[in-house]
Amino acid sequence: MVSGSGLCGKKIVVDGRNHMLGRLASILAKELLNGQRVTVVRCEDICLSGGLVRQKMKYMRFLRKRMNTKPSHGPIHFRAPSKILWRTIRGMIPHKTKRGEAALARLKVFEGVPPPYDKTKRMVIPDALKVLRLQAGHKYCLLGKLSSEVGWNHYDTIRELEKKRKDRAQATYEKKKQLKKLRVAAEKAAEAKLGKELSIIAPIKY
Repeated sequence: MVSGSGLCGKKIVVDGRNHMLGRLASILAKELLNGQRVTVVRCEDICLSGGLVRQKMKYMRFLRKRMNTKPSHGPIHFRAPSKILWRTIRGMIPHKTKRGEAALARLKVFEGVPPPYDKTKRMVIPDALKVLRLQAGHKYCLLGKLSSEVGWNHYDTIRELEKKRKDRAQATYEKKKQLKKLRVAAEKAAEAKLGKELSIIAPIKY
């Protein structure tokens, strides 16, 4: 585990929402090289310091960098937020060696929270959180918004799918709360019904 990353275990799911891109990438790169399997969800909500206009200008300058005679040879300019994060992490890993190649293979990145990760526990990395790392009042922009400005066409689709997922999760949570309330009421009713016998079974009760 990297100091301050808050990660442990062989397979972890990180919620990218409100994390700073560079800090998140550097911590995850170290974790991957240490043998950890990492999945990052909600890449479209990752933050970059600096306003959207500034970041878009930087990205447009990056898009102009290409091979003159055959642009398809590279550099490849990814537009999707997940692929931008993937490329950022790749730059922090010796990906042309066997060790680096294996480390990069342990990384999975997604926009939104696709199944089965919607049912698994998602973690945050305190050392990369915007609220702890970015100066209060400083401008920032979301990676998903930047991507939609430079050619990624699925921003609205992901937002719609995320809204549906949150509605489903809320309905499940309400149902769980209701069942818990009923269970507590049933336990109280059972205790009242048992009366004196409760003192007899108390020593063997879990």
